[in-house]
Amino acid sequence: MGRFLSEPAVIYDKLVKIKAYVFDWDGVFNSGEKNESGSSPYNEIDSMGINMLRFNHFLRMGHNPLVAVISGEKNTSAFTLAKREHFHSVYYKMKNKSEALAHLCNEHNIEPHEVAFFFDDVLDLSIAGVCGLRIMIGHDCNPMFQNLVKENNLADYITRNSGGNNALREAVELLMGLTGRFDETIMQRVHFSDDYREYLYARNIPDTVHYTSVEPNIIERSPQ
Repeated sequence: MGRFLSEPAVIYDKLVKIKAYVFDWDGVFNSGEKNESGSSPYNEIDSMGINMLRFNHFLRMGHNPLVAVISGEKNTSAFTLAKREHFHSVYYKMKNKSEALAHLCNEHNIEPHEVAFFFDDVLDLSIAGVCGLRIMIGHDCNPMFQNLVKENNLADYITRNSGGNNALREAVELLMGLTGRFDETIMQRVHFSDDYREYLYARNIPDTVHYTSVEPNIIERSPQ
């Protein structure tokens, strides 16, 4: 288990207000290492966890949540996963991530306190400072940074696992567990229930929209 910076009951109270799940990419879906093209990977263990979190949200709220990636870099793996899993949007090459969050909220008529954010490093703190639920991916290399996050109330939970070791799966299972519907979520998927079929149909409707920053604006632009 990781570190609770907010009590589990407080995290649950925040979770029930969430309408969107937003993910940083580098260091969250992976260890942060880059390949020769400048991209970094994801894995199916984390991807399944995110799908189950979305289904859990559907079971609790009766509708699908908004899902987005906000990254400071251009990651082809992020585009691939977002398209396959029908994330609503990917923001890339965003040096000021708080601008991306404001744009996302404006586009979908939600408030920052209705966003759960999964993050790991310095450029993410502008979002962590304003969103409703903050899950920080833990790394052994940055105890001073983790302490800064704790002292400034910028996270609710820090994962035990790192981004290169399925921290996202740890985080989403924690959140599903707090809802009290973990087993139900998994078993409905196992049996491909009517609820899961309804969720999956709705989940697969959106086409991912890509945005990037062209100063002073954020514009819709499909990656080349």
